Amino acid sequence: MNSKAMDEFEALLKESFEIDTPEEGTVVKGKVTAIEAGQAIIDVGYKMEGRIDLKEFANPGEQPNISVGDTVEVYLDRVENARGEAQISREKARREEAWDRLEKAYASETRVDGAIFGRVKGGFTVDLGGAVAFLPGSQVDVRPVRDAGPLMGMKQPFQILKMDRRRGNIVVSRRAILEESRAEQRAEVIGNLTEGQTVDGVVKNITEYGAFVDLGGVDGLLHVTDMAWRRVNHPSEILAIGETVKVQVIKINKETHRISLGMKQLQSDPWDAVEKMYAIGTVHKGRVTNITDYGAFVELEAGVEGLVHVSEMSWTKKNVHPGKIVLTSQEVEVMVLEIDSTKRRVSLGLKQTQRNPWEVFAETHPIGTNIEGEVKNITEFGLFVGLDNDIDGMVHLSDLDWNVSGEEAIQRYRKGETVKAKVLDVDVEKERVSLGIKQLGGDPMEGDTFKKGQQITVTVTSIETGGIEVKFGEEDAPATAFIRKSDLSRDRAEQRTERYSVGDRVDAMVTGMDKASRRVSLSIKALEMKDEASAIEQFGSSDSGASLGDILGAAMREKAASKD
Repeated sequence: MNSKAMDEFEALLKESFEIDTPEEGTVVKGKVTAIEAGQAIIDVGYKMEGRIDLKEFANPGEQPNISVGDTVEVYLDRVENARGEAQISREKARREEAWDRLEKAYASETRVDGAIFGRVKGGFTVDLGGAVAFLPGSQVDVRPVRDAGPLMGMKQPFQILKMDRRRGNIVVSRRAILEESRAEQRAEVIGNLTEGQTVDGVVKNITEYGAFVDLGGVDGLLHVTDMAWRRVNHPSEILAIGETVKVQVIKINKETHRISLGMKQLQSDPWDAVEKMYAIGTVHKGRVTNITDYGAFVELEAGVEGLVHVSEMSWTKKNVHPGKIVLTSQEVEVMVLEIDSTKRRVSLGLKQTQRNPWEVFAETHPIGTNIEGEVKNITEFGLFVGLDNDIDGMVHLSDLDWNVSGEEAIQRYRKGETVKAKVLDVDVEKERVSLGIKQLGGDPMEGDTFKKGQQITVTVTSIETGGIEVKFGEEDAPATAFIRKSDLSRDRAEQRTERYSVGDRVDAMVTGMDKASRRVSLSIKALEMKDEASAIEQFGSSDSGASLGDILGAAMREKAASKD
């Protein structure tokens, strides 16, 4: 080798030593020299070549985009591997490149493009052009997504929520992009809407309280109470998802961007003619739409509903649930009792369409009429007797018997038995019928039934130490009295109660009457003394020479003869 050649070789060797060999773990540029067996052969300079699988040059869902002669950036893992080739990676190069780009986007809060390519627990994986990010399920859309299939592999913008390069973590959101876009669109749509405006919309969702209607990028709430003038139990009765409806913009909240819509506002208000159509006191047919504890709602026409309060449902069924008087959807006749157009309320009455049963009873059963009825209830203050048309009459304790206490007299009666009574009073306003049982037989203390000095026959009912208890008068309503021991005989030796037995009939004289306390005083002694005086007057005197025994004997014989 000549000296000139030696000098050139030394110069080249020196130049090669001066050029630094690329550092492992860095990104270097290379040139595609060949493509074979599914791999690209890349010359990264420095007399080094490496191989990379073609799939590393493909974006998710796309074919590899690389040709011979292309210059690409690759990541140098090792300068030389076991095969004497450089160990390089396009994927790692893209990742490093992506992290640099993404960190800048995160700092400036700008959007980044990516594609969802996998599903993991709690969300999805997103390729951001070399770096893999996590997309939580809650950040996919503004509403829960049941099927994310259509979104897979599609290039779309994302917002970086959080990133940590050291740990290799990136969290992104698609929802933030949609919300921002929707907010802009919403503001634009709302800006073109005015209250009172009529627009077309599509029903997007139905809930128990209403429906959400899409007005072209912005949703409005159509509340169930604004769907129709009539009662709507559930929005699904008149709406279906996907249906196009005409609505009126009722209210727009510029701050919250909430829009309230109405359908019934596009129809005539039936309440405008309610007072004219349903005059107070008129009777109309209606349909029961709802039953509550306090009454029943009756629809008179679409949009006009009235309440029949529980107190206006029946004349006689006072403590019964409305559901036991009427049924939902039942057609009934009702009377208009009151109208409040301001509060949009109509008070109705069901019982007013029928005659007041107390008025009917007063007409058909004047005071003094005798009635017959079943004992419905027995209380501490009297009997309740069932009458016509489901009404009851009451027999007070004081009207059960003339001669015994009410507490004692009421023990004779049993629930379910039939009794006779007399109508004493009918109070239509208070819905009361007063009856009397003792009045059927007349008051033994009134009139000329008993007079002082009158002789009557009594029946012994009880033997007491101080005298005897007796009854007298009518058999079905007898009077009672007590004859004291001292009044049992004029002869003291005969004033013994053991002389009498229960059931004995004896004569006695009425010696006194107290109508206030309803007491009759009787005396056998007084009767004997009267008989003695009468005998002396008729058959002789004590100074005529005849003995008292002779006189009484003659009187007794005449009395016996008169009986014969």
